[in-house]
Amino acid sequence: MKMRSVAGALFGLLLLLPAHPAGAARGQLKVYQGELVSPRIELNDINGQPHSLTDYRGNIVLVQFWATYCTPCRKEMPTMNRLIEKMQDKAFRIVTVNMAESKQQVLRFLDEVPVNFPVLMDNDGSTLGQWKVFAAPANFILDKNGEVIFTLYGAIEWDSPEMVEQLTALADR
Repeated sequence: MKMRSVAGALFGLLLLLPAHPAGAARGQLKVYQGELVSPRIELNDINGQPHSLTDYRGNIVLVQFWATYCTPCRKEMPTMNRLIEKMQDKAFRIVTVNMAESKQQVLRFLDEVPVNFPVLMDNDGSTLGQWKVFAAPANFILDKNGEVIFTLYGAIEWDSPEMVEQLTALADR
């Protein structure tokens, strides 16, 4: 029942998205001006393997919070697969965090939309709260030291030439 209440609250917040004066506009990266300093994620992936953001230091990291009911998430994950292929020789990684859904829901989704990057499970929604995530997809770009530098709420074509160029420039610094 706890997961349903978290998912219900998240859905309610998603409905408020158009009225929220977020620091990030839909469809483009915005310089992050929030209060997350050295944000943490220490979660297990869908296969039970532990992951920590500190494991990804030295890389530019796209952290995405998503949900199976999120239509934009479904549409953009294939672009994230293509992005990771285009960036395979760069210091760039993708880590996704599911928004407190059951393992069975996530596995069904991944059967339909396979991914080439870790899917972490925020079973109780505590990581969502720490990151102040209010909608899906919520995207954060971390620098090589693990600090949030850009954010984006809403979907984007991650493998667009403009995005690949921007992320390549960050990774090559």
